[in-house]
Amino acid sequence: MEEVVEESSTISPRPGMGSGAQVASAPPMQTQYNSPSLSRKPLLSIVPANTNAANTAVPKSSHTPNFFTPLGSPIRRAIQLTKLDPQDAWLPITESRNGNAYYAAFHTLCSGIGIQALVLPVAFTILGWTWGVISLTVAFVWQLYTLWLLVRLHESTETGMRYSRYLQLFSATFGEKMGKIFALFPVMYLSGGTCVALIIVGGSTTKLFYQIVCGGHGCTEKPLTNVEWYLVFTSAAVVLSQLPNLNSIAGVSLIGAITAVGYCTIMWLVSVTEGRLDGVSYDPIKENENMATIFSVLNALGIMAFAFRGHNLTLEIQATMPSNEKNPSHVPMWVGVKVAYAIIAVCLFPLAIGGYWAYGHKIPANGGMLTAIYKYHGRDTSHFVLALTSLLIIINAVTSFQIYGMPMFDDMESKYTKRKKKPCPWWLRSVFRVMFGYGCFFVAVAIPFLGSLAGLIGGVAVPVTFAYPCFLWLKIKKPKKYSMMWWLNWVLGLWGSALSVVLIAAGIYVVIDTGVEVSFFKPH
Repeated sequence: MEEVVEESSTISPRPGMGSGAQVASAPPMQTQYNSPSLSRKPLLSIVPANTNAANTAVPKSSHTPNFFTPLGSPIRRAIQLTKLDPQDAWLPITESRNGNAYYAAFHTLCSGIGIQALVLPVAFTILGWTWGVISLTVAFVWQLYTLWLLVRLHESTETGMRYSRYLQLFSATFGEKMGKIFALFPVMYLSGGTCVALIIVGGSTTKLFYQIVCGGHGCTEKPLTNVEWYLVFTSAAVVLSQLPNLNSIAGVSLIGAITAVGYCTIMWLVSVTEGRLDGVSYDPIKENENMATIFSVLNALGIMAFAFRGHNLTLEIQATMPSNEKNPSHVPMWVGVKVAYAIIAVCLFPLAIGGYWAYGHKIPANGGMLTAIYKYHGRDTSHFVLALTSLLIIINAVTSFQIYGMPMFDDMESKYTKRKKKPCPWWLRSVFRVMFGYGCFFVAVAIPFLGSLAGLIGGVAVPVTFAYPCFLWLKIKKPKKYSMMWWLNWVLGLWGSALSVVLIAAGIYVVIDTGVEVSFFKPH
């Protein structure tokens, strides 16, 4: 018997073939990319190379893995790389591979629309009509292009590998050290930081919903404090987080997508139907100093950039789909993405344009459309509409918490499976998720001024959406020098990196100029 891969698995030659022939039996169906089965068993049963196969009891499940092909040397590297992650079948992102285009659309839509879109009209007050529309359009097309790059980079036809996590793809391309320096914090911030923000928004909106339902004065003599409302919201999110894997929350993401579309539509419809406020001006706001004006423009561009999110989840969503040479996963994934982003465009553009038309420079800088609705139309809009809007925001925040928390759940469980070489038991999985949920609650309560630093920290995360996918494409696909794809990705990648630097600089300037009200454990 001859070893196909050192220290991996041994495959017996077919009867009638010479012992010198290297043989790997082909699967009955098309070649599968490195996709673990739907069970929670490792991909390979590792058999030491020096063990006599005749004396080794191999379980029945240890058949030739379904991603082996008789292609010889091109696949050897894939087999060798497969040794590094047999735990994929144990982790929540890759545990189930039965996703489809519908699931992709649900997840992408839920993760792509968020409360940050409600401040888009604020950016228009600085940029004005022309540059506001141009900037929003460019940002939308730019991030949709980088999303397409990530979808195509998810799986490699050369190695047979599927890169199921953003950080995994970045580290495999540029090295572990570069991954830790440039990608680890932004990716973790976009997951954990978003969950903290969702607790703050969800808890505050829950309190507002309660006040609307109870007539503005509360239903009890002693209403709950802000911290207690945060705790109520966090508890609901933690209970829902017990769903085991990313595919299992497809229905949750569908609800989140519907509610996001719902509250965005209600807000711009109410604003437009109520008409423009008296004395509205559309002249761009100008600062007294040139430096302040420059940083105001940069802040507006940052609002545009932050409105688009979810790229750190694209590879994870695509990882839930089956894939083979005949039916690669990028086909249904891109179908789902196109549907999702068509709906996102229908939500964001009317929200930004309609909101700016209705409120002009009077749009509240803190809270955007959400604050404007209650400030200007709280009395002449029915309580039912106001309560429904608040309820939709709460439901969307709870559901978004699940998909943004999934990479963190996956990371925590991977540390256990790497050390113990077995799947995480259900009770420990629950403990991990409870710890994460209430850990985010602690941060939301302990550092309530985190939102004041969002521009500064968010600037670090901008390359994940606008720059890194371009550099990944250049490194992996190696387009012909000076070709259109070569120029396009270099230009967008460098612009995205420059945007990140100037946004960080603008964030530092704002913190220094306006100051930060530091109040630990005193959420407003």
